[in-house]
Amino acid sequence: MTQPNALLSATGTTIFTVMSALAARHGAINLGQGFPDTDGPEDVVRAAAEALLDGRNQYPPMTGLPELRQAVAATNARFYGLQVDADAEVVVTSGATEALAASLMALLDPGDEVVLIEPLYDTYLPVVRLLGAVPRLVRLQPPDWELPRAELAAAFGPKTKAILFNTPMNPTGKVFSAAELGCIADLLVRHDAYAVCDEVYEHITYDNWRHIPLMTLPGMRERCLRIGSAGKTFSLTGWKVGYITACRALASVAAKAHQNLTFTTPPNLQRAVAVGLAKDDAYFAGLAAGLAGKRDRLAEGLARIGFGVLPVQGSYFITADFSPLGFNGDDAEFCCHITEAAGVTAIPVSAFYEGEAPGHYARFAFCKRPEVLDAAIERLAAHFAGAGAAPLTGRARTA
Repeated sequence: MTQPNALLSATGTTIFTVMSALAARHGAINLGQGFPDTDGPEDVVRAAAEALLDGRNQYPPMTGLPELRQAVAATNARFYGLQVDADAEVVVTSGATEALAASLMALLDPGDEVVLIEPLYDTYLPVVRLLGAVPRLVRLQPPDWELPRAELAAAFGPKTKAILFNTPMNPTGKVFSAAELGCIADLLVRHDAYAVCDEVYEHITYDNWRHIPLMTLPGMRERCLRIGSAGKTFSLTGWKVGYITACRALASVAAKAHQNLTFTTPPNLQRAVAVGLAKDDAYFAGLAAGLAGKRDRLAEGLARIGFGVLPVQGSYFITADFSPLGFNGDDAEFCCHITEAAGVTAIPVSAFYEGEAPGHYARFAFCKRPEVLDAAIERLAAHFAGAGAAPLTGRARTA
């Protein structure tokens, strides 16, 4: 019998689904999948509910409702000084994952090369390959996650069409510096390439780190597709509302990709997100400040237990080195072990790499209620205290 698509058939279930299912099976506290456990602003949720009843529930414009496109353009100007034409340079999508796919579809032809930076979100590689493009991987290494500039330059070549990268970065918590972004910008100009900029955590940075869109650098306005996420900005990840900002030439092609993916996005959610984007500066500052407190709460707890906790400049996530705890297995085994034996779930960082990867780091999400973080710390502390000085041995498991 003729076989279905080989690439998709060989693609496993996402690690987030696997570990969440394992957490449910064992009654574990799920610090694996990166979603808040409380809803976002009440006025934004109410706006979505009320919009369902106002008689405007048919297809909205393909590129997004005018009020949301205008709100996206206004926030580009407000936070980054970017002047954006709401009618021609914004495309609303059904989540940032669709925005990523549409942006890559807008750029890539079969045989084009795409530079990707590991560790990376697990949808990047499959989409690049489904489009017939060739990934060129550049690896960041813990604990400092510094951009290896020589390796990055070597990944660019005559077939390079684009770079796809994420800042603030999942899972590392890294915020790319102005100098690092300048290095990327120079390579794009030198190789006449584009950038797909996954900036979904743009408003979630800490300790005076500031998110800088690559699009704001000289010469980058016409080369970047900048992706934002209402789910991350308003703690409403299930809504799946994203948006692409790009120059007219790129946005028009991304819109054609969007037309053939989802075509449009629920109008009530679009109207509510427009309300959210108009919120005052105090909301956006408070979002980061509240998450910074949760970051510190979990980091301090993990450090007391004995984890090596890496710095976090942005995003929802802490990366922790479990090797000081004496566990002998790899990170996948460790995450299964603590789910089953301690009742706390994390994500193995090796899931964000292709091939051999650092094997003793776990990613914990801290976008949870304080009492949930405290309970997770208590469970882990009790488990590893009970383990005493005896080495813990990993065993291969499948969730």
